Amino acid sequence: MFEDFTEELVDVGPARILTRHHPGDGPPLLLLHGHPRTSATWHRVAPLLVAGGLPVVCADLCGYGRSEGPPPAADHSAHSKRAVAGDMVAVLRALGYERFAVAGHDRGSYVALRLALDHPDAVVRVSFLDGIPLSEHLDRLGVRFATEWWHWYFFAQPETPERVITADPDAWYRGDPAVMGQENHDEWRAAVRRPEVVRAMLEDYRAGLGVDADAERADRAAGRRLEMPVQVLWSLRDDIEDLYGDPLAVWRPWASDLRGHGIDSGHHMAEEAPDALAAALLAFAAEVGQAG
Repeated sequence: MFEDFTEELVDVGPARILTRHHPGDGPPLLLLHGHPRTSATWHRVAPLLVAGGLPVVCADLCGYGRSEGPPPAADHSAHSKRAVAGDMVAVLRALGYERFAVAGHDRGSYVALRLALDHPDAVVRVSFLDGIPLSEHLDRLGVRFATEWWHWYFFAQPETPERVITADPDAWYRGDPAVMGQENHDEWRAAVRRPEVVRAMLEDYRAGLGVDADAERADRAAGRRLEMPVQVLWSLRDDIEDLYGDPLAVWRPWASDLRGHGIDSGHHMAEEAPDALAAALLAFAAEVGQAG
């Protein structure tokens, strides 16, 4: 995987972030994975982006994969999207970039939103993949969401999910190497077998229901919007449209310059539909200009 990419742990203070990066001209595209994946989920997409002329940085979110994070805080703020977004800005600066684009999938989309809101001078464009703001999920809460996305509320419980998941992580987290790619699967499986990774992933969810959603609501109350170009992509064989209708309608109050479409894929689009996803990300970069 990631032939010709440089792999390194970047020390950003309380965290050390595993990165895979490939240089090029202009601001790079930072790719942020979702739960329970690692940056290896991009192994089919990242080379296509590089071939299309984009510099690329793939990072393991704080505590996921081989990234190392701080110990949990009582209010879960150590793993908040604001804290993780700050890590990513520090990573990009350590790699020599002051400005960059970002594409986040699933949990990574929430970090991408916080990056765009907190660091608008650094983020030139942003793509949200299979994600809407955390506060929109929670403020639209219904029986179907609570039933199908029950794991959000299970993960929020103290200690119990750690005991359940670490007792048999292979039974809890299932992946198909034929779909994921063998090396990606092996890296992901090794990560979810580590108790400290499981704890960090749970802290991500705990922060999401509290400090992260509160931060988003404060942004909306203050009238903050995304002024950079925004792209929304969603999997047509996942449940975003079934739950919320047109995802663009959900995002419209948040963004001034918005576009997007569905991709014929299941939830893990980077693994299941890499060509379509890479083409959409490259087209967005070309449409708005790599420098934003």
